[in-house]
Amino acid sequence: MTAPNSPLHPMTYSTRGADPATAPAFLAPLDQVGAGLPGSGLSWLTELRAAGRERFAAVGLPTIKNESWRYTNLRDLAKLSFQPAAPAAATIDLLPTVRAEGQDGPRLVFVDGRFRADLSSVDGLPPRVELLSLDAALTTHSGLLADHIGRLAAADDRPLVALNSAYLADGAVLHVPANVQVERPIELVFVSVGSEAQATSCHPRSLLIAEAGSKAVVVEHHVGRGAGTTLSNHVTEVFVGEGATLHHYKSQREGGGAIHLSHIAATVATGGCYDNFILTTGAKLSRNEVVSRLDGTDARTHVSGGYLVRGSQHADTTTLIVHAQPNGTSREVYKGVIDDTARAVFQGKITVCPDAQKTDGYQLNRALLLSDGAEIDSKPELEIHADDVKCSHGCTAGELDDDALFYLRARGIDRDTAQGLLIGAFLSESLEEIAEESIRDAFQEIVAGWLEEQK
Repeated sequence: MTAPNSPLHPMTYSTRGADPATAPAFLAPLDQVGAGLPGSGLSWLTELRAAGRERFAAVGLPTIKNESWRYTNLRDLAKLSFQPAAPAAATIDLLPTVRAEGQDGPRLVFVDGRFRADLSSVDGLPPRVELLSLDAALTTHSGLLADHIGRLAAADDRPLVALNSAYLADGAVLHVPANVQVERPIELVFVSVGSEAQATSCHPRSLLIAEAGSKAVVVEHHVGRGAGTTLSNHVTEVFVGEGATLHHYKSQREGGGAIHLSHIAATVATGGCYDNFILTTGAKLSRNEVVSRLDGTDARTHVSGGYLVRGSQHADTTTLIVHAQPNGTSREVYKGVIDDTARAVFQGKITVCPDAQKTDGYQLNRALLLSDGAEIDSKPELEIHADDVKCSHGCTAGELDDDALFYLRARGIDRDTAQGLLIGAFLSESLEEIAEESIRDAFQEIVAGWLEEQK
């Protein structure tokens, strides 16, 4: 495998909308840790890392002059002098889960981006399903990784993907063979601990493969356990085969000093379905990018989520759904609650290619502003190059309904409880997008916890 932007394929990079001056601070630590990264003897991986480094060195962090980053400014990141997080031996007493008390199941745990075997288990997986760390897979499944890593998440047009590729070391790998049904949810837990003395960074890389006719449910938990400043720069590539279904749910509850940046790139074959839901309540600054490409006829994707932010939090949701083949269906429902001086961003784009006739695309974003200082920037887009399609999008932002609030208070309900009931009802439409009941209930509990803290 030859990485498309490796030295064997030189490219002149455009620096428009990026700041090359920010690159050295992020790449300097790579000189110290690069030799110790796993898989150093694999030529395809060496080329991939070199291509990522070359790309990021040429452009640096994206700026607000980049249209995709117009509402999210990363300027202050370059001032923090992030150092790669050391392998953490921290004691983790309680891990998040969607399972009922006493139930077990497959779970991989990563602390500051590195796999923790002592906290992980593959119990409950059907035969032939493989769930392991990327570090281990580089030794045992290097051919599988070479065929998939870097195919969907390209470093050439996304600087943070390039940075992730340069530091590529560990993450989760799931391979579900054809026609295998995984009944128990597979949990991936990413814990950020960091250091109070030094800003730290990690760059997990994950790969999810659901072959033809298979089905699996993956739940990601992103949580913080320290008071330091941490940067988590995640990249996940998802391959959904013909007739396969992959439910991919994510909860992001990192700490108040965290910066959480995530890019998910998925491709869906004929008759397949990729179902994604992201609930954001944590991190000082977060951005979740989801790109789902329907590459086969009758393919489906659901890309939805909810965000609840307050204080000075900043939460960015950026999505792209590409209908490349006929008879595709996409559904996108995002709802958010914003309080204090927090800011949220929603950028959702649906692209219908010329061959994608009979496309059915739906997009909705609604935001609830709880204070005068709260802000939402919403940018829905439809780009249609076919003439026999059904596509729609809607976008609204507003305050709590005073009449509904008065109605509840007139019946003896205090203001905080009444407000919580209305917010919960507002968010319920997006939570209903979660197909798995147990996971929907677990995410509703997260929302309820946020509302309780709001009182």
